[in-house]
Amino acid sequence: MDQYTLNLLVVGATFALYIGIAIWARAGTTSEFYAAGRGVHPVTNGMATAADWMSAASFISMAGLIAFTGYDNSTYLMGWTGGYVLLALLLAPYLRKFGKFTVPEFIGDRFYSPTARLVAVVCLIVASVTYVIGQMTGVGVAFSRFLEVDVSTGLYIGAAVVFMYAVLGGMKGVTYTQVAQYVVLIIAYTIPAIFISLQLTGNPIPGLGLFGDHVASGEPLLAKLDGLVTDLGFAAYTEHHTNTFNMVLFTLSLMIGTAGLPHVIIRFFTVPKVADARWSAGWALVFIALLYLTAPAVGAMARLNLIDTVYPNGPQAEALAYDERPDWMKNWEVTGLLKFEDKNGDGLIQWYNDKNASFTEAAAARGWQGSELTVNNDILVLANPEIAQLPGWVIALVAAGGLAAALSTAAGLLLAISGAVSHDLIKGQLNPNISEKGELLSARIAMAVAIAVATYLGLNPPGFAAQTVALAFGLAAASIFPVLMMGIFSKRVNNVGAVAGMLTGLVFTLVYIFLHKGWFFVPGTNSFPDTIEGSLLGISSTAIGTVGAVLNFAVAIGVSRVTQAPPREIQDLVESIRIPKGAGAAAADH
Repeated sequence: MDQYTLNLLVVGATFALYIGIAIWARAGTTSEFYAAGRGVHPVTNGMATAADWMSAASFISMAGLIAFTGYDNSTYLMGWTGGYVLLALLLAPYLRKFGKFTVPEFIGDRFYSPTARLVAVVCLIVASVTYVIGQMTGVGVAFSRFLEVDVSTGLYIGAAVVFMYAVLGGMKGVTYTQVAQYVVLIIAYTIPAIFISLQLTGNPIPGLGLFGDHVASGEPLLAKLDGLVTDLGFAAYTEHHTNTFNMVLFTLSLMIGTAGLPHVIIRFFTVPKVADARWSAGWALVFIALLYLTAPAVGAMARLNLIDTVYPNGPQAEALAYDERPDWMKNWEVTGLLKFEDKNGDGLIQWYNDKNASFTEAAAARGWQGSELTVNNDILVLANPEIAQLPGWVIALVAAGGLAAALSTAAGLLLAISGAVSHDLIKGQLNPNISEKGELLSARIAMAVAIAVATYLGLNPPGFAAQTVALAFGLAAASIFPVLMMGIFSKRVNNVGAVAGMLTGLVFTLVYIFLHKGWFFVPGTNSFPDTIEGSLLGISSTAIGTVGAVLNFAVAIGVSRVTQAPPREIQDLVESIRIPKGAGAAAADH
């Protein structure tokens, strides 16, 4: 059986499974659509949360970013994992005790303000739409290679699959679909990693193999990799090279952005009790750790294999002839995500850091006139099994895993968006008397529209999958996390302060991102050209969410201090949320 047919069978089987589960668990009420009837077991919810959380950025892009940068991009691992601990300890149990369906509903009730609820809807949609663009990017990358279609067609196929199971099943269907997707993605991620770790280090556990010896050379694996990348003018893999201040802010942005992501928070509304919300968070961390402890090894080993492919006898020897390139390179060239340009006309593939001024003289002495290979970060994990010449079924499994990771998170995000539109905007603001049937219909229509918008924007993403997702985390960090924290732990912050804080954090962060990235849409070009580069104190666009969050806290607290305190019943409500009294059953359930 050829590879294309095998890919088609494996991916098709997983899609059939997801849609079948959605039909079996179809939501018939708004409670089932928004919160799966609040009857999900903590272990099941932990697995679904892990799938919801480990998106295309985690599966496809994170190891690629680590592979091409090394130590400095470990911030993704630290920020995302640390943020999940914040979410589990500081937000999830309290929000579950409050017992609402959506994050904006909590904000509207806690700050006794329809305006606060409306602003929260806007913040949620901006962050979630940005996040879902990254997932659609991952879907396009995976489809373009493994089903041999262009990226646009891949996006349309992925959107159609999400539409069928998310719109039909709601949170109930998505929960059990995400359990299946977690099983697929974790198997797809770890099996190739085990094979490659055995090949390179003789150790079947990738995390241990990373710190073991390279079989072929006898050197420690990381020392071997450091030597190879520095021989090509790249920065040492294991050393820190970037702005430390920006690195800290970026990590914090990912942490508090994680704790403020609505599509993850609403997963904790699906369990029967407050105690179950804590257990769900603990189980989710276990399931997440299986991938996150493997990712650094996948990144390092992929970089090593890629260099060995281009320089089979080492960087000091002659590079690979383009006509002799392996099949995996030919396959990825078709997608446009791997490109070769023979700048010196010698027919060999020179790949090195031509931005390193101190290395260019040595490169010129060898007749090199610029790096000739362009490799998209997002392809490395998907290409890894082919680079390591693993069996065809492993390649097909990785394709299914990458799609499972992207689609599971996309479904969770679209649920958060549809809930905000139908429950908070339509029922909460525009038509409070809408029937349950009408609300369910509006939720499905809102999700369909969100899928269409996300697909359109996914055709022109603002960066690699993980970079796009990092922007979404910054927006969530600056707008949603502070108001949730103050809503739970401060009785003094009022409705005026909450609205002012959210708007300040959101507007500041959005404006900074657009100015820093230079995004000014040019009508008729269908593009966002990078025309301006600049930063405040060296802070990148992906790290500015931390500053936005600080401004949100400061403005909200400051405005609240000079305006009227919240009513006594609201202060009592805040007190009741924090006290563990009655924690066995959630209060205020619908």
